[in-house]
This record gives sequence, C-alpha cells and structure tokens, in this order.
Amino acid sequence: MKIKHSKYRNTGLIFELLVKQVASDTLNNKDSAAVSIIKEHYSGKTSLAKEFKLYEFISKNVNVSQSKAEAIVSTITEISRTINQKRLNKQKYALISDIKENYNLEDFFSIQVNNYKPLAALYCLLEAQNNTKLIDPQILVNNKTTILEHLTSASQNKKDVKDTIIEDFSKYDKDLRLLTFKILLEKFNKKYIDLLPQQKNILKEFITAVNSGTRLRTIVNEELAKIKKEVTKMASKVSDKVVKIKLNEIQKFIKPVSNKEKINDSHLVNLMQYYDLVQELKSL
Repeated sequence: MKIKHSKYRNTGLIFELLVKQVASDTLNNKDSAAVSIIKEHYSGKTSLAKEFKLYEFISKNVNVSQSKAEAIVSTITEISRTINQKRLNKQKYALISDIKENYNLEDFFSIQVNNYKPLAALYCLLEAQNNTKLIDPQILVNNKTTILEHLTSASQNKKDVKDTIIEDFSKYDKDLRLLTFKILLEKFNKKYIDLLPQQKNILKEFITAVNSGTRLRTIVNEELAKIKKEVTKMASKVSDKVVKIKLNEIQKFIKPVSNKEKINDSHLVNLMQYYDLVQELKSL
C-alpha cells in the first residue's frame, strides 16, 4: 500500500495556510475568520492540537546534528501513536468544514508554503506509522530522508536511513505491518545481538522486496548458492573426517527455493543460521 499526501488532512500545512490567510486578510483590511479558526482548532489539548505540535517541532528545528534529528523523528513517531486517531479524524473534518464556510477551498489551498516538502513528508510518515495495512517500506525511507534533510540541512544516505528504520521497528511491540519487522523483534533480538553484515543485508532485502515475491525468491536463492559454494569450499579443505561428513550433509540441505514456494520466515531463519555456521567455520 502506498501513502499519498493529502493537503486537506495535513494539520501542519493547514496551519501555515491559515497564518498566510490572516496576513492576506489584514492587508486587505478584512476581519480574518482564519484567526478564530486557529483559536478554535489549534489550542487546548485536542488530538488535532497535539498532532500540530509535531509538525511545529519539525518546522522550527533546522541545522541540528544528525543524532538530534534522528531523535526528533523517533520521538515524534512515538508520540503520534499515542494520539486517538478516531478523534483526530473528526476534528480534521470539523476544521475543513470551518475553512470551507469562510473561504474558497481551491483558492485557500493554492497558497504557496515554503516548507511544504517536509510538512508533506511528515504527514505521509505519520500516516504510515498509524496505518494497519501493509505499507511499502520505501515510503518510510523516502519520507524520513526528506525530514532528516530538512532538520540537518544536509543530504542523507538512504542506505543509512533504512538501517535506522529497521532498528526503530524492532522496538515496536504490536501487530507489525511487515513480516521482517516482526521476525526482527521476535526471533533475533535475543539470539542475534550483533548481526553479521550479511544478516543485516538480507533483513533489508526482505523489507524492500516484501511486495515482490519473485524478486525476494531470486535474492534468497542467490544467497543460498553463495553459502553452498562457501560450505563446499570449506569441506574440501577440512581434514577432520567427522566435520567433513557434517559439511557434506549440510550441503544436501541447502537447496534453492522452487517457484511454487512462497518465501516466509522459515527461509529467513535458515539463512541466518547458515550465515552463523559459515562464520563459525571460518573461525576454526
């Protein structure tokens, strides 16, 4: 599932537009209805006011360090999950209704906003975090990258952003949207404290290829072929007869996934175990 930006539901963007509308009304010597709309919907302890503070925090923080930017994004997404989404949706509907009563919506939303891009990225990121449906992980990467670039005023490496997203999702104890995140939480937090580079890579591949069974099967088979080749190579060099017999037996178990099979968590678990085995053999 892909998340599309909605100007009509972005509380941060709507606030910026209301502020600009106040300035426009004032210059035209008009009583601005936007002032009362801001007071009505953006003050107090409503769900909408709480969500707006997340947008406001992003807007006000620029040129911060990478570590602080990461902490800001992580904190904001955590707070977002505590907001009552049902109430928030009702309050957003009421906000748009009030704007519609006083302004032409097409004209209102045509006003240019300087920080539109990070506000739109935050909307999409929060929507993805609070959505129970399967979300394309690339959406998380792209939008988090945009927000981090806004906060740090520096370009971001998307590979590094993927790594931090994996770490973030491993902390969430709920019905996770992606199989890999659930596996990372349930199967590897205890057993795999320090993941090998190959293990990290295959986890990322499971995430990015989650909507493509064919691509994921190809990746898994490529990795299995590499592991089998490595085990075969080691078996030819081992002098211990018992170890050699075990390695030869292991080779028989390392088989490619057929086109009829669906990639699941057992394939990921097997790969993780094979990586550990190869690592142990290399250290002998």
